[in-house]
Amino acid sequence: MISKKICLVGDFGVGKTSLIRRFVDRQFSDQYLSTVGVKISRKAVEIVALNPEKTGTVQLLIWDIEGHTKFKAIAPSYLQGASGTVIVADVTRQETVERLSEHIDLFLSVNPKGFMVIAFNKIDLVDSTELERIVKLAPDFKQCGQILASYQTSAKTGDHVDTIFYQLSQKFLAS
Repeated sequence: MISKKICLVGDFGVGKTSLIRRFVDRQFSDQYLSTVGVKISRKAVEIVALNPEKTGTVQLLIWDIEGHTKFKAIAPSYLQGASGTVIVADVTRQETVERLSEHIDLFLSVNPKGFMVIAFNKIDLVDSTELERIVKLAPDFKQCGQILASYQTSAKTGDHVDTIFYQLSQKFLAS
């Protein structure tokens, strides 16, 4: 078993804690509780692949990092040593989508070889037409080879929540 640190980053209220709770505890709550500093969770992820060398268990140490702007000065110390990150935006708040690039730049400034997955969260709160419009307005991330994928997620329904964590875990086993 290998152990890897990953961080969830994004603006306040985008659903970072809810995504972690859905993945780790299989729970969802509508009550908003702001994360203060950092909260660390852990979960073992079993990866089964056709290639036996890419099969195994990854122990994820999941750091839920506070999203308030005043926190940005100390965020690099929390990001230090992370192998990957899930960068989260709230599709009901366009400004959080527009700030994805800032979070990507911050993560890469600390972990230039780290891998990223983008989560467009709270898809259960918008219709498909609005969702398509919002995602099209997102910055073009194709230029960054460390971004593995982007997913439209919902911590409430569970849509693609496991996928974002499994995507990173598979990459850790493959590299």
